[in-house]
Amino acid sequence: MQNMAPVTTPQCESMARLCGQLREWSDRRNSLDDWPADSLRLCGQAGVYRWFLPESQGGFGWSDQDQTRGYLRLAESDLTTTFVITQYMGAIRRIAGSEQRATSDQWLEPLTSGTAFATVGISHLTTSRRHLTKPVLRAEETSNGYKLQGMSPWVTGAPHADLYVTGATLDDGRQILVAVDANLKGVRAGPGCDLIALSASCTDRVEFDETEVDRSMVLGGPVENVLQSGIGARTGGLQTSTLAIGLARAAVNYLNDEAVRRDDLRDAADELARELDALEEQLLRATSGTSDCDASEIRGTANRVVLRCTQAAMTAAKGAGFVEGHPVGRWCREALFFLVWSCPQPVAQAHLCELAFGTR
Repeated sequence: MQNMAPVTTPQCESMARLCGQLREWSDRRNSLDDWPADSLRLCGQAGVYRWFLPESQGGFGWSDQDQTRGYLRLAESDLTTTFVITQYMGAIRRIAGSEQRATSDQWLEPLTSGTAFATVGISHLTTSRRHLTKPVLRAEETSNGYKLQGMSPWVTGAPHADLYVTGATLDDGRQILVAVDANLKGVRAGPGCDLIALSASCTDRVEFDETEVDRSMVLGGPVENVLQSGIGARTGGLQTSTLAIGLARAAVNYLNDEAVRRDDLRDAADELARELDALEEQLLRATSGTSDCDASEIRGTANRVVLRCTQAAMTAAKGAGFVEGHPVGRWCREALFFLVWSCPQPVAQAHLCELAFGTR
C-alpha cells in the first residue's frame, strides 16, 4: 500500500482517508485470526504514533485536546485498532518518559514509526488479581538486573509484541517497571482469548519463567506503587471514556443516516446526538483542564451513553442488526467492554444500582 502523508491535524484530509480505511477493515474483524496488522501499519505510515510525543522525541507535539480528538475519530472508525493503539501508546509513553536512555535509544524510533510493536502488561498492579495475597508477577534482584517469575494476566496484542512494558513486585513490596524483549528466554505469550468483542486485539496472559532482565531495561523503581511515580503515562483517566464516546458516535451516525429515510427515527437521533455533543464538549474541557468535572463522572456518563446509543442503533436496524456481520451488532458487543475495561469501582457500583433500582 502506498504511504500516506503524515497526519498532522485531527481534521485534515489524510485523517479522513485513514478513518475511512479503518472503518472498511473493521467490518471484517471478529476473531483471533483478525489481528489488525494492516490497520496498525497504516496508522504508523500516517504518523499516528507520533501524535503523543513531543517534537524533541520525534513526535508531532499534539496538545492533549488534539490527541483526544484524534482518538475520538479513530474509535468511531475502528474500536479494536484504537484499543490496541492505547496499549501501544501506553508502552511508548512510559519508555519516552523514563530516565533510562538505553531503552528509548534502542526502541523509540522503531516503535513510533510502526516497524516494531510494544504493549503494556500492568493491570495486575492496578485492578486485576490484586485480591491475591501473592503477587502474580514477582521480581528478584540479581547482580545484572532482575529475574521475573509469574505472569501478566491481561496483555493486548500479547502474541504479536516485540516488547512488553510490565510491572513486577519484589518481596519487600516495592515494584519495578521494566521493558522486556519478547525474545528473552522464559517469555511465553498466549495466543489471545476469545472475547465477547474485540477478540482481534489478541489479549491474553504473558508468562515469565525465570526471565532475566538487564538493569538497563528498568524504566522505574524499585519503589512503592511504581505507576504513580510519574513515569510517562498514568492509568485510568479520560482515555477510556474517549473511546466509549467515539463508539457512541458511530452508532449515532448510523441513526442519523437511517433517519434521512425514516422520519420515525428523527427525534431519537437528534436527542442522542445532542447528548453526545454535550458529553464530547465536556470531555474536551476536562482534557484541557478547563472543567472541574472529574474523570469518574465523565466515565459513568460515557458508559451509559455508549450503551444507549448502540442499543438504539440496534432497535433501528431491527432484525438485520442481529445478523452476524452487521456493524450494529458488533457495536453493541463492543459497548459492553466499557463495563469491564479499567472500570473504577464507584462507576461499576453505580451501574449495578441503576440496573437493580432504576434511576429513581
